[in-house]
Amino acid sequence: MKLSTTQAQNSFKYGWLLSRIFPYIKPYLFRIICGFLVAIPLGLLDGVTAFALKPYMDYVVGKQDWVFHILGHEFTLSWQLFAFIIPFGVILFAAFQGVLRYLNDYISAWTSQRITNDVKMNLFHKLIYMDPQFFDENPSGIIISRYMSDPQTASVGIVEQIKTITTSLFGALGLIGVMLYSSWKLAVIGVLVLGIAFVPVALIRKRIKAASNKNMVIGGNITTNINETYNGNKVMAAYELQQRQENYFRDQIWQSFNVNMSLTKRAAWMSPFMYLIASCGIAIVLGYGTHLITSGQMTAGAFASFVTSLLLLYKPVKTLGNTLTSIQNIFVAMGRVFELFDLYPSITERENAVQMSGLNDKIEFQNVCFEYIPGHPVLKNINLTIKKDETLAIVGNSGGGKSTIVNLLPRFYDIKSGSIKYDGVDIRDLTISSLRHNIAMVFQDNFLFSGTIRENIMMGNPNATEAELEQAIESAHLQEMIADLPDGLDTLLGERGLTLSGGQRQRVAIARAMIKNTPIVILDEATSALDNKSEAIVQKALDNLIQNKTVFVIAHRLSTIKNADRIAVINEGELVELGNHDELMSIPNGQYRALYEMQFKKQEEMLTNV
Repeated sequence: MKLSTTQAQNSFKYGWLLSRIFPYIKPYLFRIICGFLVAIPLGLLDGVTAFALKPYMDYVVGKQDWVFHILGHEFTLSWQLFAFIIPFGVILFAAFQGVLRYLNDYISAWTSQRITNDVKMNLFHKLIYMDPQFFDENPSGIIISRYMSDPQTASVGIVEQIKTITTSLFGALGLIGVMLYSSWKLAVIGVLVLGIAFVPVALIRKRIKAASNKNMVIGGNITTNINETYNGNKVMAAYELQQRQENYFRDQIWQSFNVNMSLTKRAAWMSPFMYLIASCGIAIVLGYGTHLITSGQMTAGAFASFVTSLLLLYKPVKTLGNTLTSIQNIFVAMGRVFELFDLYPSITERENAVQMSGLNDKIEFQNVCFEYIPGHPVLKNINLTIKKDETLAIVGNSGGGKSTIVNLLPRFYDIKSGSIKYDGVDIRDLTISSLRHNIAMVFQDNFLFSGTIRENIMMGNPNATEAELEQAIESAHLQEMIADLPDGLDTLLGERGLTLSGGQRQRVAIARAMIKNTPIVILDEATSALDNKSEAIVQKALDNLIQNKTVFVIAHRLSTIKNADRIAVINEGELVELGNHDELMSIPNGQYRALYEMQFKKQEEMLTNV
């Protein structure tokens, strides 16, 4: 599945999305509830200042004592004492609100990060078990964006925005309560006008979804471009591709700019529109409020408290509007995340799959057909039988299907038709883990992970003893190289092992395959990228690796091919010739003979001259 083509189809199914995210929220539900409980008084306290204005205006400014009754007893609070209490009360409430805000922010950050971590870890678990075809179809930048950025947006955003909604909602409710206390007639007008201000939010929803999805795709393409620039820096420099990469980057940045500006053009009018509506509401309130005061239905203090509440109410209402707008981005990200969760590798095990325990007899290819792209066959009716401890060299023109054959052996891909059998058992009836546990592979460009040389070798068998490690190092002819390194086996490698030469990387990879000690070994042009001196050392290491193993070799070096028990010649996806070197050379006008005379004979002459 190509991730760049997904459109977050379920981003409007809010109930469905929340039901999918809930299992990640559930373990932290207590903390989230605590955060919301803190958010409620935090919002309600926004109305304290507005509420305090009524007694301040009526009693302090009006210089009137407050007379009230409790349990039949009359009490009097002088206006001078009021003048002293109210300012300090406001400060205390502000301090209390600050403490609540800190607790709310901390709890929210903690829970959102934990939820994000859980989502990312589960997504990464799915990612590492996806089949190679998934990685073939999707650029690295798209994968990084979808598996790292989207979960961050979705998980952190949902908790943060719900927290903001809770705080703003109760802030608005607190202020509305003050307004109702001051004058229910004016409150009806104010709430009705502000309710109208939410209309634009519903209108802009779908446009936000489309723009958000486009932006996420563009972001993935930008990441891909940066990754390719980094990994292909030498090719870029050698072929002077800097301008090409810069043009790509510039185009992608402008695409992102245009998408954002298109959304801004459609969404930016919401804020002034809401402001205009709020201003109309304030104008109506001022006019009607003046009438209430002059008619004696409302005190000046109550009116001041009401107007302050109305003005303060604009902020939480605007925040709610912006939050409900931005939360659509979160639902888009969430929809994209759960699209990833709903992806499954095409390589799966059958029920009751059996464990493979070594190779006792043979491997068979029976009428094997394969294609990467439907309708474009790569292998056509391949029939091969490879006996235990036999070495089979696979040769042929470039693009003929040689690498495809060996990639089918560990089931990196599934065949279209036919069967591959290990000791008579179909490869699809074996557990994937046990199958790959019995195969070691050495590639042309072996990937070394960040870490030490020891760690990279031990990846072949994490339970290997120190003696087995030393034996693998010796067999791979790594002793001198390791001795020359400052920290020996514990020398840290750079990304992809690029601090080592090509030959050194190959020998580390051979040691990794050797310590795995599997009955089947696959060598996919393991020496083709090396110079003669490096190849000679690596070839010795390979000779040690393949002793008493069933070996598949894709090679263009003469020595490797001539020493094989049999040679399979693949051309245009078909097995055209099969036999040892002498048998194939005896075929008049044979393809192997032509290939040998064109390519391998030159190597033989060079080796003879040396």
